[in-house]
Amino acid sequence: ELPGFYYDSEKNRYFRLLPGHNNYNPLTKESIQYKAMECERLRLLEEEEKQKKKTTRAGLNSSILLQKRQLGLLSSTSYCRLVHELKVNCMQRRKVEIHSPDSSVAGTNNFKIIVADAACERIFTVNDVEHGGCKYGIINLSGLGKESLTVEMYDNLYFTNRKVNSVCWASLTHPDSHLCLMGIAETPGCASLLPASLFSSTNPGDRPGMLCSFTISTAWSCAWCLNPQADNCFSTGLTRRVLVTNVVTGHRQTFGTSSDVLVQQFATQTPVLYNGCRSGEIFSIDVRQRNRKGQSWKAIRLFHDSAVTSVRLLEAEHYLMAADMAGKIKLWDLRTAKCVKQYKGHHNEYAVLPLHVNEEEGLLTAVGQDCYTRIWSLQDTHLLRTIPSPYPSSKDAIPSVVFSSSLGGSRGVPGLLMAVKQDLYHFSYN
Repeated sequence: ELPGFYYDSEKNRYFRLLPGHNNYNPLTKESIQYKAMECERLRLLEEEEKQKKKTTRAGLNSSILLQKRQLGLLSSTSYCRLVHELKVNCMQRRKVEIHSPDSSVAGTNNFKIIVADAACERIFTVNDVEHGGCKYGIINLSGLGKESLTVEMYDNLYFTNRKVNSVCWASLTHPDSHLCLMGIAETPGCASLLPASLFSSTNPGDRPGMLCSFTISTAWSCAWCLNPQADNCFSTGLTRRVLVTNVVTGHRQTFGTSSDVLVQQFATQTPVLYNGCRSGEIFSIDVRQRNRKGQSWKAIRLFHDSAVTSVRLLEAEHYLMAADMAGKIKLWDLRTAKCVKQYKGHHNEYAVLPLHVNEEEGLLTAVGQDCYTRIWSLQDTHLLRTIPSPYPSSKDAIPSVVFSSSLGGSRGVPGLLMAVKQDLYHFSYN
């Protein structure tokens, strides 16, 4: 690079970057980089439209896999994992039509967050509203199995006054019966627990009210506990503290921290809460213990070089996947407190972006700040697929995704759901 110049690859020469006076100068480093990124995105989209993706591993195809399986050279677990890899590389994008009883709901506001329930039958959506605040809704995925690719969306227009930072499904009366919302009001934050039945096609007069709502300092994250030893509890990650609330009794525990708690997840085998902080620290809390002064209640402590943006426990709960704002994704062994694997290619500098771990399929999915959706092999950290966004890269166009081999329930269709801007796309997994 030459100071004050930029290189034009098409004309094969350097041009001077003019100093920015009162007149608008479009030739800046940022605009040139953006133009190059947009050209690359359009090229990748064109490639995806023209042909099916080929496998990223040499010599890997379905017939060879089947032959190795029949000869006993592959275990059933390895065979299933490699078949999922092949399917991921052949996914094709199709737009999903959203139907709604209220015509003002579908396709009018940009998707901000989509979160699937445990069975992937429903998706809770948070949409940005033009005049400020957010609109919430639930999408029923049962229509995805049909030829037309349609889904039903229900919303409740009453809850539209707050920006939502974080959301998770909660199992209070039955699995995935409620939703925890962490939002920001004008000055304080707000934690709310809503019944999922609010977003249904039943008579509005029969709908239950909000179960729990209280004002707090700025809220960053939330998590629901499924372990019976801390039943009916949810946690809230706040500025320099963690708040654990029992919904039934109203009892609260407060744990002071040295940094903002951006992400959280409860273990299921034990009532232990894992927290990721702005400082890069990851620590666990056993919520059975009484409040202690200092930080002696911290059990496991791990450290990233940048703010932690996602934590995901693997099923056996011996390993923890974590991502940060330096774009690093690490797999930690909780027994030795050491990083055992790194997944390269993720791009992030400032956003709190989630990781999606599908252990049964052996896949890790993450959307970067550059709006590319990347899928890795959990086993050997190999980058399997990079999916460009249908829209140009921007802060308000970062896709939100859900991946499952059974979208819509046990008999559902497999694939990836991508919500970006006002559209919902399904990447078929045939």
